[in-house]
Formats: sequence, structure tokens, C-alpha cells
Amino acid sequence: MKIITTIDDLKPLYKRRVPKMFYDYTIGGSWTEQTLRENISDFNKLYFRQRVAVDISNRTTKTKLIGQDATMPVALAPVGLTGLQHPDGEIKAAKAAEEFGVPFTLSTMSICSIEDVAKNTSKPFWFQLYCMSDRPFIENLIDRAKEAKCSALIITLDLQILGQRHKDIKNQMTAPPKLTLKNIMNMATKPKWCLGMMGTKRHGFANIVGHASGVKNLTSLSEWSANNLLRTLNWDDLDWMIKRWGGKVILKGIQDVEDAKMAVKTGADAIVVSNHGGRQLDGALSSIRSLPSIIDAVGGKIEVWVDGGIRSGQDVAKAVSLGAKGVMIGRPFIYGLGAMGQGGVTKALEIIQKELDTTIALCGEQSVENMSRKNLLIPKDFRGNWE
Repeated sequence: MKIITTIDDLKPLYKRRVPKMFYDYTIGGSWTEQTLRENISDFNKLYFRQRVAVDISNRTTKTKLIGQDATMPVALAPVGLTGLQHPDGEIKAAKAAEEFGVPFTLSTMSICSIEDVAKNTSKPFWFQLYCMSDRPFIENLIDRAKEAKCSALIITLDLQILGQRHKDIKNQMTAPPKLTLKNIMNMATKPKWCLGMMGTKRHGFANIVGHASGVKNLTSLSEWSANNLLRTLNWDDLDWMIKRWGGKVILKGIQDVEDAKMAVKTGADAIVVSNHGGRQLDGALSSIRSLPSIIDAVGGKIEVWVDGGIRSGQDVAKAVSLGAKGVMIGRPFIYGLGAMGQGGVTKALEIIQKELDTTIALCGEQSVENMSRKNLLIPKDFRGNWE
């Protein structure tokens, strides 16, 4: 049996057990995938300062995210089609997050519905909202999330148009998958996945089908996005969404200092520095390199988090040291879910927490909340020297 010690150890298991189109959906980015790659590689440009002869006997990774207790400064990011990575995937991931003590975020494009996840969990989770042109549908989604007692609303700002993801196009990625000869042959090599999917009725976009006007059978994310994403989105549009929600709000998809300043004016509780995991604007700066300037500009006025490229507890420690209040992870927990179900999500979280705890100890700190830029060696050109 393979001994799993890192997030990367989960990836080959995930690849072996999940159909290719869903594996590719997770690992892929847009266009050349430059931003996807640099989201990961740019963490390697930051170095820790090792400190010794410091009392590290009573350490903690605990913190608060928008006032909510968390076992570590990590939340599970919203990931579409999670329920096709593993049967009832959103429910399994939400349960794992709940038991571990970190927030789980349900995507608008989930397979399990808001109501399904609420029924199968005992603590509030977060809900992620895409900005769409069908205002009554958005209002209904917000009201459904409130009825399910979701404790925060994450509004994604960087999806006014779908980035071109070559892998998804070539795979003809749909939910449920199209039964082409190529897909049938591939799924035949994943018998456990097939049996699991036969054992659940959750195969489509449950938050949308039957709720959005005229949508009775939706299979293609790209088809639906082309007709429904809000191309005219502006900062004023957020005002009525935030007021209708009336609770904690997080704005996701901020990469620019000026946008971060505008986000503060909305009254949101937090922003997430994010390029959608390298799945939208290819050639954009990595999230971790974008983070310091945004922290310096607005960090004292709003919680600033980051996502994209985080594959270890060391990455979490680097992000927090730069000033992030927390991070969101997507691919790491999906690797675990696809590989081992709910237990795989727990395993991914355990790996990250163990690495985080060891890292803060070797940096001479007792709490993750004590980590700061003093714990890093940061290249002078890390932010870039742009014209």
C-alpha cells in the first residue's frame, strides 16, 4: 500500500480512479497554463528564516476566518462538478471539513444542491455565487443559501466570461459525461467510480436545473455560461446582492490593487486574491506575487486571503507570513476526494496541517498567527519592477 505523505502522493491515485475528463477539469488551466504553473512555482521564490533555541513546546495552527474559529487558516474553495469527482462529492467534502474544523464552500456549479449539503451536515458552510444576468435566479440562490443557514456568501468576480480551457473542450466535458466511445472506454477502466455513480441520483447541476428559468436539463458548463454570465457586471451590482444576503460577504477574484480598494468600499468582510487557479486570464501574475501589494494597500481595512498554487502547509505558512489572513485550497482536496472519498479530503487536510505546524516550529514561532514577513526571505524583485 502506498504511503501518503504529501499532496502530490494523492494525485496519481486520483488520476487512476477518476475519468479523464474530470481529472483534466481539475488539473487544467486556460490557454498555455502559464499562470497555472507560476501559481505553484512562485512560492519557491520565497524562503523561510530558520530560527533556533526558541520555546516551541505549545504550538497552535488555530485562527479565526471572518470571526469563525478554524483549526488552521485554510478553507475549502468552491469547485464546480465536485460531485462527479466522487459520488456525492460535495457532501463528502463538507463533512470532512466540518469534522476537521475548517470552512467548506459550495459552488453554484455543484452537483449536490445547497439543500442536500445542508441536510447532510450539522454546521453552517459557505456558499459561492456567480454573477449572472438572471436576477430572479440570483435572488433565489441567495435566499436558498440563507434558508440553509450558510454562514458566508462568496461572490466570484472574475468569471464574466469563461476562460478557454483546452482540455475541457477536447474532452467534450459535460455533467453527466457524454457517452462517446472514447469516454465509455475510459470509464470502463474506472469501475469503482462507475459503481459509485450508479448508486447516487446526483449527476447534474442541482443548484440550477429546476431553479433557473427555462432550465430543465443542463449538462454543459460552457454552454450555460455563454448565455448567463453577467457581462455588464460593475461594482454597483454588488450592492443589492450584499444587502439581500445581509451576512458575511467575501469577494473572490481580486488581483489588482485598485480593484482591492474598490472591494473595500462595498463593505465586504474579506477579499480573496485569486486568478481562479489559472483557469481564467492566462498570462496574469500569480496570486502569491500579487498578494503583498494588495496587503499593503488594504490589509488594515479588510481581511485578505489568497488562493492558487497552494499544495502544502509550507505554502500556507508563506502566504500567512506575507500577510494573508487565510488561504483557500481547491485542487489539493479534490485530489484527496477523487483518490479516497471523504477520508481523502481529511488526509489532505492532515498533510497540510502537519506541514504547517512543523514549519512554524522551525521558524521559531508558537502560533501561525505570529508568522509575518520577518519569517521570510523575500527577493527584492518578487513583486516585479513594471513600467
